[in-house]
Order: sequence, then C-alpha cells, then structure tokens
Amino acid sequence: MSVNGCCCGCEDENLKKLKAVIEENKNVRGSLIKVLHEAQLIYGYLPIEVQKVISEGLNIPLAEIYGVVTFYAQFSLKPKGKYNISVCLGTACYVKGAGLLLDELKKLLGVDVGDCTPDGKFSLEACRCIGACGLAPVLTINEDVHGRLVPDDIAGILAKYND
Repeated sequence: MSVNGCCCGCEDENLKKLKAVIEENKNVRGSLIKVLHEAQLIYGYLPIEVQKVISEGLNIPLAEIYGVVTFYAQFSLKPKGKYNISVCLGTACYVKGAGLLLDELKKLLGVDVGDCTPDGKFSLEACRCIGACGLAPVLTINEDVHGRLVPDDIAGILAKYND
C-alpha cells in the first residue's frame, strides 16, 4: 500500500500497526471510530487507501467508513502540517477581522483552507468559536492561542515557528 510515497520501509511498519489495531478491534461492536482515530495517529490523516484496509479488515462498506470520516471534523482526508493553524471564524472573531487574518495566512503560506504547505510545516484550517471571544480575533497554532490580532501580526507569529 502506498500512502505517502515513502520508500524507506516506514509504510510497511505503519501498515503492520494498522492491521494490529484492526485485528484487536475487529470483533468489537462499534469500534470503527476508535480504529479510525488510531489509524489517523499512525498516518497523520485518513487517505482512501487506509480506509480501504479498514473496510476490508472490519468488514464494513467503504462508503460507510468514508461517510464517518467526512462527517466528523476530527478526521482528515489530507495530511496536516507540523503546525496546524486554525483561525476562529465565530461571530466575535469574524466581526473583529478574522477573515482578514485568514486572507493574510493564505497569502503568506500560499495555501487555501484545508491544505498543507508543500514542505509539510503548516496546515491551515478555519473553525467555529473556540471560546476565547474576549481575545477576538483568535487563531491557534497547535495548542498555542494567539489573540487580539491584526493582519500585520501574522508574519511575526509564523516566524516563531520556523525551526
């Protein structure tokens, strides 16, 4: 199975891990979400190839698995970057300029919402309220919260994650 084009043998190791998770859960009723979660931890996302392996291993139709993956926001069909940037587009953040922050991020990163930079460093998401309305507009980078932002702040914030 070729998930990410790797030729160093890590895919074989990942496939072994996935098959072990499937085997451990194949007779457990309602285990699909657990298996999908574990698979995403192994691969970083859930490409169709991984979904097919799960479908065959759990004897669940691929269409059902795809439906679950696309329904729940926690699952991703695309790879995520090392740093996942999420811009809050809840009402308070949006009114205070979150759309402008998102536009600036798209411009500086050269990607659209839902995509990852070619170097795998950053992925960009938009989300609903994260409950930090007093800091509006807000974005998160992994677990770090950045608030009361203007578009001119974005380049400096990104620079902090250049390791």
